Amino acid sequence: MAERTFVKFTFFKMDPAWRRRDPAERAADKQEFLAACDDFSEDHSLRAYSTIGTRGDTDFLVLSQSPVLDDLHTLHVVLGQSGLAKWADNPYSYLSTTRTSPYSEEIARPEICVSERKYLFLYPMVKKRSWYALDGEERRRIMQGHIDIGRSYPDVSINTTYSYGLDDQEFVVGFEGDDPFQFLDLVQELRYTESSAYTESETPIFTCVSMSTARALDALDGTAVSSVSAAGST
Repeated sequence: MAERTFVKFTFFKMDPAWRRRDPAERAADKQEFLAACDDFSEDHSLRAYSTIGTRGDTDFLVLSQSPVLDDLHTLHVVLGQSGLAKWADNPYSYLSTTRTSPYSEEIARPEICVSERKYLFLYPMVKKRSWYALDGEERRRIMQGHIDIGRSYPDVSINTTYSYGLDDQEFVVGFEGDDPFQFLDLVQELRYTESSAYTESETPIFTCVSMSTARALDALDGTAVSSVSAAGST
């Protein structure tokens, strides 16, 4: 098993005109997209989330992971050839990788977002340059208070990945939980920590609903992907 993994967060937004296409055409578009995701997920990690009802500028998220960066490239080439992608934009896209944290004893995870919790709360983050001017021991002291508050919410899992030199942000942070109210309370409490003063930016923030890829695609128009099979058998 690989020690480190590339992580790709790809958000999709559908053209409203797509929903006015014939139901059989929409089903075929979704089936092509789903087939590409299913093929990738045979050997790699791929998870889907719906953002319908939580964001106005995105409809769903595909989280794909591989220790080989070219695998992510190939997946997105294939997704781009699907009928669905021809009607979609990518308003947000983040590339990152797992690695060992300088502030904890945990080893780098080969895969993130492995829980079965219902929601993923996700955002890119950039630290102020003054943070990096601090002594290493001082950074660890400051981060310990941040970590202690996070651990006081055991029902919220944190997934931090690193983007230095790979993308515009420095980190992509994802929290998994079943209770959005609890996550809001956690974030509010973190605002008072010393470390928060060294945050340059942590937006946009996405509230994502975890579900199968097929369900996330069905949420786009309320029509089941399986309907393409029924249409093809008539």
